[in-house]
Amino acid sequence: MSFALSETLSHLIGQKCQWRTVRTRLGYRNGHAAQPSRASEDRQDLWQGVGSSMENEFTYEDYQKTTEWLLSRTKHRPQVAVICGSGLGGLTNKLTEAQFFDYSEIPNFPQSTVPGHAGRLVFGFLNDKACVMMQGRFHTYEGYPLWKVTFPVRVFRLLGVDTLVVTNAAGGLNPNFQVGDIMLIRDHINLPGLGGQNPLKGPNDERFGVRFPAMSDAYDRNMREKALSTWKLMGENRELQEGTYVMVAGPSFETVAESHLLQQLGADAVGMSTVPEVIVAWHCGLRVFGFSLITNKVIMDYESLEKTTHEEVLETGKQAAQKLEKFVSILMASIPPPPRQCHLTSPGVVQPLMGSK
Repeated sequence: MSFALSETLSHLIGQKCQWRTVRTRLGYRNGHAAQPSRASEDRQDLWQGVGSSMENEFTYEDYQKTTEWLLSRTKHRPQVAVICGSGLGGLTNKLTEAQFFDYSEIPNFPQSTVPGHAGRLVFGFLNDKACVMMQGRFHTYEGYPLWKVTFPVRVFRLLGVDTLVVTNAAGGLNPNFQVGDIMLIRDHINLPGLGGQNPLKGPNDERFGVRFPAMSDAYDRNMREKALSTWKLMGENRELQEGTYVMVAGPSFETVAESHLLQQLGADAVGMSTVPEVIVAWHCGLRVFGFSLITNKVIMDYESLEKTTHEEVLETGKQAAQKLEKFVSILMASIPPPPRQCHLTSPGVVQPLMGSK
């Protein structure tokens, strides 16, 4: 597709152009209008769907409704939310006093469709810290717009959560990384965001956060320092890696050329998630830190006969997950207690987080 044509289509979508107008321009032959067909009607539905999915269709009241539904069904009042990546849902087994909700039960929640994502929200205590965990996340490649992918994050904020821990399975771009390594996320590259796909796109709700949030320090520096010191005390053979995570849209894995490009951009690990949730969490004032489990080495050589598969990712995740689960569990003790200012005066009312950044 040429640059000019791409720009034209982007403009049309941005203006929420109706397919009828486009059909009028393109459907005439020899001065006569073409008769509408089933295919043209499908294209019209698709075109309108694209236009409508660009902006968040959830209202503040939708987030409140889900929050109130959960608060009315559990005694747990979590301080920490954990999003478990592919094959890492076993962390929920470490929770005490666990209470489970299938995503299908929860109002407004999307459904997980990817193997390795169980699709449950789990409340409980991890190392005496009140937690809520997503046993499976959502992705844009499943067909969800970003405002659905990130829906749970704002619900967590309304539940009273002040800290979000993100985990993911990622491919290693850094040549010094080995399969099974854990990378502490220091920064990210939002590749879809550079093309205009940002979860904050559309009207901003000041009740959650400001219009233009700074992202230069999204990953909490104090928690990263505590993670590095905690890892040393664990006495692991491999060092805890630290680096930059790059998000690609997926679901196809990277070509060799794309892998070289991502490496040149400064990325150390690549995956298909995490960044949208971090952006929304930071926007609404949550403390954020996260980890990538390196489940495969990204293929950088045209002569290589290896191929990356999701099954490989899950299998490697299963083998190395216990190490990450133990690490996250120990780190819970390092998360500061919630400040007095951080509480819900009533369900679904956001109070400012003091000193969380």
